[in-house]
Amino acid sequence: MNPPLPPIGPEHPWLAPLAGFSDLSFRLLCREFGAACSVTEMVSAKGLLFGSPGTAPLLRTMPEDSPLVVQLFGADPEYLGRAADRLLEQGFRYFDLNAGCPVKKVVTAGAGAALVREPERLAKLASVLVERVGAGRVGVKFRHAFGGEAPVHLEIGRRLADAGAAWLTLHPRTARQGYAGRAHWEKIEELASAVDVPILASGDLFSARDALDCLKSTGCSGVMYARGALRNPAVFADHAALLRGGEETRRDGRFLASLIRRHAELLREHGEGDRRDVLKMRTILPRYLRFLQGAKDLRRRAVDCQDWDGVERIAGLVARLPASSEEETA
Repeated sequence: MNPPLPPIGPEHPWLAPLAGFSDLSFRLLCREFGAACSVTEMVSAKGLLFGSPGTAPLLRTMPEDSPLVVQLFGADPEYLGRAADRLLEQGFRYFDLNAGCPVKKVVTAGAGAALVREPERLAKLASVLVERVGAGRVGVKFRHAFGGEAPVHLEIGRRLADAGAAWLTLHPRTARQGYAGRAHWEKIEELASAVDVPILASGDLFSARDALDCLKSTGCSGVMYARGALRNPAVFADHAALLRGGEETRRDGRFLASLIRRHAELLREHGEGDRRDVLKMRTILPRYLRFLQGAKDLRRRAVDCQDWDGVERIAGLVARLPASSEEETA
């Protein structure tokens, strides 16, 4: 018997796959704020099969980290199918095919966003996954075009629906845009109207208000937070609050200090157990502090943290600062 779909709906916001960030500790943090489903950092099908040392940490999980979707990338149907078999043996249930990553080394290998230039191949890869893992378990995240050519999101969406994809996530930027410029939400609306498959929206969802605006304007089935979650993991709680007619979280110094301490606690418990965890923490600290008044100097100090005592010193200083201001972006 096939498992039910992961939770999809306006009231079930997802955490996107975020290379270098959405590890187990960050996923758990976002779940504490209400993320309904999380997607792993992208996992190379070949890397998994050939024992790449960087693959195992990407798949680290626990019962509290559920439902979890494993995002795979690759351009070879055989390797993709074998990777899915191995992940099924390890107990993973849900999968996502990456057709959106614009990073050069991924695209050069014919994977990620390069697949939007080959809709037939992309549909074949999706069908291989569906055949191996079963209906209701496979989604695909993709861009609406590769570069300046005509958009292909409708053709791809129809092909993927025919291949058995259970949900689709559209990031309505081209691969050449990367993360620059604006996301074209009208492409999400077009796709949602063209296929009978749940559509998750991604792109420019920096706040819960952005997400609710996107849901209203596009008619999509749900949203997937990426950079919005990196700036503010409490965006999931804000999402629920706004749906209830409430207010977003007040991101003052005391709140951000507690956020930093909780993330550090989770990273120390579920990370690598060495200095790499501190390096991860100091990478994300400036994002948390981005809009905090008077925190420019703290952001500079945060990237120099050498140990957990340094992280705690930053948290202590942050606790004394006033509420956030969306105007302070430098």
